[in-house]
Amino acid sequence: MDETKDLISQRREKLKELKEAGVNPYINRFKGTQTIRPILEKYSGLESEKFETITERFTVAGRLMTKRKHGKVVFCHIKDFTGKIQIYIRKDQVEAGLFELFLKCDIGDFIGVTGRVFKTKTEELTIWAEDFKLLSKSLRPLPEKWHGLKDIETRYRQRYLDLIANEEVKEVFVLRSRIIESIRNFLKKMEFLEVETPMMQPLPGGAAAKPFVTYHNTLDMTLYLRIAPELYLKRLIIGGLERVYEINRSFRNEGISTAHNPEFTMLEFYMAYADYHDLIELTEKMIPEVATEVLGTTRIHFDGQDIELAAPWKKYTLKESLIEVGNADEKILGDKEEAGQFARKLEIPLAGDESHGKLLNEIFERIVEPKLIQPTFITDYPIEISPLAKKKEDDPGLVERFEFFIAAKEIGNAYTELNDPMDQEARFQEQLKASKSEEEGMVSIDKDYIRALEFGMPPTAGEGIGIDRLVMLLTGSPSIRDVILFPQLKKEEEELS
Repeated sequence: MDETKDLISQRREKLKELKEAGVNPYINRFKGTQTIRPILEKYSGLESEKFETITERFTVAGRLMTKRKHGKVVFCHIKDFTGKIQIYIRKDQVEAGLFELFLKCDIGDFIGVTGRVFKTKTEELTIWAEDFKLLSKSLRPLPEKWHGLKDIETRYRQRYLDLIANEEVKEVFVLRSRIIESIRNFLKKMEFLEVETPMMQPLPGGAAAKPFVTYHNTLDMTLYLRIAPELYLKRLIIGGLERVYEINRSFRNEGISTAHNPEFTMLEFYMAYADYHDLIELTEKMIPEVATEVLGTTRIHFDGQDIELAAPWKKYTLKESLIEVGNADEKILGDKEEAGQFARKLEIPLAGDESHGKLLNEIFERIVEPKLIQPTFITDYPIEISPLAKKKEDDPGLVERFEFFIAAKEIGNAYTELNDPMDQEARFQEQLKASKSEEEGMVSIDKDYIRALEFGMPPTAGEGIGIDRLVMLLTGSPSIRDVILFPQLKKEEEELS
């Protein structure tokens, strides 16, 4: 720490000297002619002797990453968003004073360089600098160059350093952007309309979770950061927008883990005149298509497992999966007491008042979910844990719902939407009755949503997909924090100086 403070002090002294010499260390603007990658792509394969005929000059800018002085010559590397290139500066080849100014530059400074390209004796493509400008002075040293930035806490808290030091981190977030772009392109082809719904809502709804609470002074009312956009998107279906989606930020005031962050990104889409079978087909088409567009393959490697995303995916009802995948005793399917005993044998924490459907779901999460490595749809969930889904016509104790799992992670949840306003209100009442406190999420019934349903909603299917978890899979990232630029962390204990 003392060494870092000494280096900061030295850099501040250089900053003072530069200002006293009339050099602006933070200039307003600098226009490069192009980025680094096109230069590398065009000239890296060219033979050395052919550079003698190249007269084109390039102006590039980037962060100074290395610097080596040999008498009156300096070699360095600068890096921009697209790549890294070597720079060669000779004292007798630049204006008086520029070489000395460059010697005052530190690793981390931003510089601009104009010059022609050539290759060194080691065949490295290099820009021979004819002009140079200091663009922005760095006052803090970068992480030790040979080892990069490895400390997890620092990487997440100071993501800007993580991006500078670890090239693979930048690539993850470039892929994340491309994944989202590919999803948008797919949905556009399917004639979905992208929309935006409120992030601050008067009632928490759309999922059973604890909300973040805030307050609006002018309106004199409590508001909740959205748990999910579901009820607003279905209002749009009612209003005649028959295919809508939102890539949204949602918030849940719950635990943090490698698979959970309080603030996360969801894709939710709703399609009129469709049911959950239609969404199974759509999902089996969309995920492989996105993977192919972004990665060039449907085969991924995650957590030591090779996973094939191409359709068809495995399909089980929830009850089938308990027997065929989880090897559970078939008695638990029809007997609540048997299910409770089985759950206790598995040491699943129970409150004692769980419904039969809730018990089966708890058992599923313990003995089936960890085994769902290849893409798998689990369908036909108990009605007690699915308050917004439509009942199965041939078995009203179950609903037309599926979740899909990849690499033992739930990635998406979908169902045929409940569009009977009286049934929906009754389900809300049951959910409210079962809720012991406001801590459990559902604190009130959205009466306006019931009113909207009373105007009529066509047969509709809707789905939510966790974007962060999908990005984890497609980039091979073990933690959700690796795919969120600024994950939530505890307050920094050490005072910044």
